[in-house]
Amino acid sequence: MTEPTGRRVPARQKAARTFDALPPAKGSRAPFAQSWWGRAWLAALEESSLDAGRLGRGRTYARRGAVGRVTVDAGSATAVVRGSRPSPYRSRVRVRQLTDRQWDHLLDVIAERAAHIAALLDGEMPPGLADDAEAAGVTLLPGPRDLDPACDCPDWGVPCKHAAALCYQVARLLDRDPFVLLLLRGRGEHELTDELARRNLSRAAAESAASPVRGPRVPPARPGEPAAAAFTAGAELPPLPAAPPVPGRASRGPALAGSGAPGPGVDPAGLELLAADAAVRAHHLLAAAMDVHRHAATVPPAPLTEWQDAVRLAATHPTMEVFTRIAANCGRAPTELAAATRAWRHGGVAALDVLETDWVPPAGHMERAREALRADWSDGTPPRLRAWRNRWTVKGRGAQLRLGRDGLWYPYVKERGAWWPAGPPDTDPAIVLAALLQR
Repeated sequence: MTEPTGRRVPARQKAARTFDALPPAKGSRAPFAQSWWGRAWLAALEESSLDAGRLGRGRTYARRGAVGRVTVDAGSATAVVRGSRPSPYRSRVRVRQLTDRQWDHLLDVIAERAAHIAALLDGEMPPGLADDAEAAGVTLLPGPRDLDPACDCPDWGVPCKHAAALCYQVARLLDRDPFVLLLLRGRGEHELTDELARRNLSRAAAESAASPVRGPRVPPARPGEPAAAAFTAGAELPPLPAAPPVPGRASRGPALAGSGAPGPGVDPAGLELLAADAAVRAHHLLAAAMDVHRHAATVPPAPLTEWQDAVRLAATHPTMEVFTRIAANCGRAPTELAAATRAWRHGGVAALDVLETDWVPPAGHMERAREALRADWSDGTPPRLRAWRNRWTVKGRGAQLRLGRDGLWYPYVKERGAWWPAGPPDTDPAIVLAALLQR
């Protein structure tokens, strides 16, 4: 297999992964990508397309579940797509891979910040990673010229509707696992995590060698000598050894379900979930603590309420089993938990507060924001907005912007008579509104 540029992919980079066919997407207006990296993938697809109509047909195919199992390999994704004819077509999208030199720079960028590693292993693509990589001369997110869709159907479109459907389905996979993007760029998860562990060990060894012990060696304490006397002997203590690297991923915790009859009042599956969740949170805290230069001034977040923690659990463990369990015990309607979970994924506690409360911004704030929106709107006059408290509702459209207490603007759409979070926030209302109206 070769890249679009013709460079042969080394055998060590081949780490194909196959994903089962995704179920049909609910709703004709739901976005295919919730994550910022998934939306960047779709932006590259739509900018490279020569026919918006074929993209629309591709979205329809993907929504109704016409895309079969997707195989992602270094530099490509392939799948069988069922069209209007009885026989399905085989579609593929090739992605320009990073060179070995670019991978070396990118791995240095990731290894420099333990928080980058922790976020990737927890299924998130940290926004700062793309910026840090760009500063190192590596464009992590593919652009329009990096995608090469193809299909064995007779349609001459670029892309055809079948290849477009595959690309939209890949966006859903990217939302679930950022390592899919890295594999498309040329390297698989195991290779990356092994290389990052090696670099962390090398870095720790180099730092230890650069910090030799200063002063006299502390003699061992004599048997029976009081600790206070040994401490005040005046000898200089050696420096602490270099900290070990952060583990590659958090442990899943003990397997309790099926290990025997539980005691009265014990829920093994619930305990497994809590243990795994505690391990993931501890892993994040450890990564942040090790990244001293970046997090030295970080203030620990306020404790969560019982409801906030329930929403956090449902958002960070997105399985139907977890959602059903929490919905049955949190005292809220399932739709309320679903909306709260969606909000949490876009911004945590702040986004949940935007969903559940309205507030009155300082005098003149909304008026100044409206003037800035008019000045920044690039396509003539912005749509008419109806203002109430911290909310702008687009007249004649099921679209709304909400200003959070954190100063960010959050997009909302109206579905089944209720307002639902529709994407991540931004400081610029023009950016959020333009993206919302393009849905």
